[in-house]
Amino acid sequence: MPLASFIPAATLQRRIGLRSAVAFNMLEMIGVGPFIALPLVIAAAGFRLSVWAWVLGAVIAVADGLVWAELGAAFPRAGGSYAFLREIYGPQRAGNWLSFLYVWQLSFTAPLAIASGCIGLSSFLAWFWPGLDHAPLATLPALHFTNFAAVSACLLVTALLYRNLSSITRLAWVLFAGVLAAIAGVIVSGFAHGWQMPASTTLTLPVALGGLAQATLLTTYCYWGYYNICFLGAEVRRPERTIPRAILLSVLFVAAFYVAMDLAALPSMRDAAAHVSAGEAVRLQLVADIAKSAFGSVAGRLMAALIIWAAFGSVFSLLLGYSRVPYAAARDGNYFQYLAALHPRHNIPHRSLVALGLVAALFCFFSLQQVITMLVITRILLQFFLQHVGVILLRIQRPELARPFRMPLYPLPPLVAIAGFVFMLVNRSHALGSLAVAAAIALSGTLIYFIRARRFGQWPFALSKSDQ
Repeated sequence: MPLASFIPAATLQRRIGLRSAVAFNMLEMIGVGPFIALPLVIAAAGFRLSVWAWVLGAVIAVADGLVWAELGAAFPRAGGSYAFLREIYGPQRAGNWLSFLYVWQLSFTAPLAIASGCIGLSSFLAWFWPGLDHAPLATLPALHFTNFAAVSACLLVTALLYRNLSSITRLAWVLFAGVLAAIAGVIVSGFAHGWQMPASTTLTLPVALGGLAQATLLTTYCYWGYYNICFLGAEVRRPERTIPRAILLSVLFVAAFYVAMDLAALPSMRDAAAHVSAGEAVRLQLVADIAKSAFGSVAGRLMAALIIWAAFGSVFSLLLGYSRVPYAAARDGNYFQYLAALHPRHNIPHRSLVALGLVAALFCFFSLQQVITMLVITRILLQFFLQHVGVILLRIQRPELARPFRMPLYPLPPLVAIAGFVFMLVNRSHALGSLAVAAAIALSGTLIYFIRARRFGQWPFALSKSDQ
């Protein structure tokens, strides 16, 4: 029986407008990242250069975002990068393999991204309930109650997303309001009693550049998520206009928020360097203390609660977008067919949603550092680089292709993005271990693909027309 016979007839509906698209992107971008990273960025780059780290991160995000915008407008389909790689490298050629490999790595990196938000959220809960960071079993000191809180948060988000898109969009706006309130709280609290640049020591050029490089790595990670709307491409109204605008607007809005947060926090972060190695709860307290010092202890607790809200919203948006990717691949017959189903009443890819949610729950038992490290390296190597090279190949090989949005200054944006991500890889500590994890995912995915390809007669085992 052919693969196509397993694919359901139901299709996703285009209901997402520009405002909701921007909200979905910003929900994913503004999670636990900026609130954890804020004191670390200031400590790494120094008071005066920390703002430039956020600016450089925004430049990399814009350059990469333009690649996503051109591809997303040209191929507005469910799955985002899956659809891009399949079209760029040929659905009957290597594109079939690379798109499968992308979905395979996303089956790991998407749950890792979701788990990182849940782990960070649970660590912040320990600020209210210090007992959460204790180990329930003396024989397993690395296991804490926060791990179980993270699992609970992951399962709760999965349950909230198990409904129709209209209900999801309304809930996303509620979460988005909390995210904006958290950012506004940091900014207003920081400027409440006036502002003054703290005194900083003079640094040599090599030391200054090294600190700026480390800080930019952190800020670049905090910007990730501007591409979330591409994964929902089949559900976007007027995608040729909505997707590029949503990507660029979300980067610009978030960059403005991050720079303002950094400036507001500078006077209160004089001791940031002393807390670089502190746990997540301690670093959260540094941010919440800005509100506490300005408006009292109640404001500090409210600030901490809003940050937890922002983390929850980020996880919500992550799982929403990524759940569409295995579904899209399965519908094409290029992934496990069980995941190709849409819910008969809610019209959502419910099996893909639940599968990613459960895998993410398992990853909640890893440490935050392990999760982020594996996520960043794997995604850069097996997703971003393929798209940067691919958008250039597509311009060369298919100049006649309709491109509703053409990136300005081509080919500078993909080249800048490549340079920025190489910069991150080179300057990341303990990179060899993460590269080994990425290589293992790539090799295992390739092996599974070739086994399936031989079974179903796909590239490179497909018969040519002359052989049939």
